[in-house]
Amino acid sequence: MRSPDAPDRAHMTPMELALAEARLAAVRDEVPVGAVVVAADGTILSRAHNEVEARNDPSAHAEMLALRGAAAVRGAKWLTDCDLVVTLEPCPMCAQAISLFRIRRLVFGAYDPKGGGVEHGARVFDAASCHHRPEVVGGVREAEAAALLRAFFGDRR
Repeated sequence: MRSPDAPDRAHMTPMELALAEARLAAVRDEVPVGAVVVAADGTILSRAHNEVEARNDPSAHAEMLALRGAAAVRGAKWLTDCDLVVTLEPCPMCAQAISLFRIRRLVFGAYDPKGGGVEHGARVFDAASCHHRPEVVGGVREAEAAALLRAFFGDRR
C-alpha cells in the first residue's frame, strides 16, 4: 500500500515525474537532473535520473539513460512519436543523442547557459550536420528545476 505522503505517480505530469527523478538524483549525490520519455498516447516509456557517479560513467546523464530505456522498451532505435521531458537543457552530447533517436519533441525546464547544447553553447539542432531537429519547448517549470540545481550546488560550496 502506498504511503499517504507518497505521490500518486499515475496522476503526475511528465515534468512532475522528471522533477521527482531529479530529486532522487540529489538524494543519491548526483547532479539533480531527471528525464522522462513519453509516447504519443501519453504512456511513460522510461524515466531516469543522472547516474554519473553511481556508474562511474560520464555519459550516464538522465537523458541518455531514459532514451536507451525507451528504445529497449520499444525494441527500436528511433522514437519518432515520442517526447523527451527533462529538467535541464540538454548538454551537446545529449542533444546529439536526442537527434539520433529522432525524438519528436524536447521539453526542458531550466536553461543551462554554461553547459547547454540546445539554446546555448553548441546549439546542436542548428548545426548543418544535424539530421533531425525536434520541436523544442524550454522553460517548463524552470524556477523549480533551477532551484533544485542551485540547492544541490550551494550545499557543496
